[in-house]
Amino acid sequence: MKATVKTTLVQNIFRVLLALFMIFAGYSHLTFYRIDFQAQVPDWVPLSKDLVVLLSGAVEIGLGLILLFWKQQSETIGWFLAVFFVLVFPGNIAQYMDGKDAFGALNSDGARLARLFFQPVLIIWALWSSGAWKAYRDRKRGNE
Repeated sequence: MKATVKTTLVQNIFRVLLALFMIFAGYSHLTFYRIDFQAQVPDWVPLSKDLVVLLSGAVEIGLGLILLFWKQQSETIGWFLAVFFVLVFPGNIAQYMDGKDAFGALNSDGARLARLFFQPVLIIWALWSSGAWKAYRDRKRGNE
């Protein structure tokens, strides 16, 4: 059984912040931003936009709770979060390409374009704060 990845205090603070962000984002999918998030669901997705928003909100809450409370699995959940952020990125691209407004702030092409550059930040944040990237590098070097 592999040991829990050792992370710094700063990484742990950012892991908790990311977890809280995910829980809040998931909650907002299910409640007050439900319609706004539907603007991100590309038309080619074969499910109803509302169902996609509800499912993604539930997944975000689950990932956030696991990241917050299950420290032993933070490395694994970091990878899951990174993959999740990659999977939802086409929705952000579709929102930009279709020029759909949302959240009161994404009301211009410039704002929607700027948002696209935040997705890699989320991916890096998930991998770094969870210790997933360090564990991967250590394994690659044979230091596990």
